[in-house]
Amino acid sequence: MLSTCWNKAIALFESEQALPEVSAHCDVPCGVYEPDSMMWAAETVFKMDEKLAALTPPGSGDAAAWASYENTAARMVATKEEYAQKCKKEVLILWTDYFKPEHFDKWPDLSDKVLKVTKQCSTVKRGVSTAEAQKLKDMAGEIADIFKQTKA
Repeated sequence: MLSTCWNKAIALFESEQALPEVSAHCDVPCGVYEPDSMMWAAETVFKMDEKLAALTPPGSGDAAAWASYENTAARMVATKEEYAQKCKKEVLILWTDYFKPEHFDKWPDLSDKVLKVTKQCSTVKRGVSTAEAQKLKDMAGEIADIFKQTKA
């Protein structure tokens, strides 16, 4: 019975209007892409690493202070991981949806740069290092610079 209803629904849809064929080179119209979200995410990772490095454990025996310390550290780590993943996602969106063959011709190492910055997103998740977070910011900045040059 369900398949009969489904078939009737499809037949009704097909009889109402033939859909025109469309094509596009990306998921959304050109001009929507931007590197700001990627850079903001990399900056957030850096700030969380700075704050984690500066976080001082409380003295022994103070259970409430330890609970607060562990809560703060856990929230900072969760935020850092979330934004490292956002950075990776934004880089990959530019790589897969925005950059075109002519960009790869002009910047032949662009795919390698994308691979390295996405790997760096994973690296910053594994530890607390402002040096590694700074590398992420620098690498994301290179992708942002290339993006901006394509707009010039």
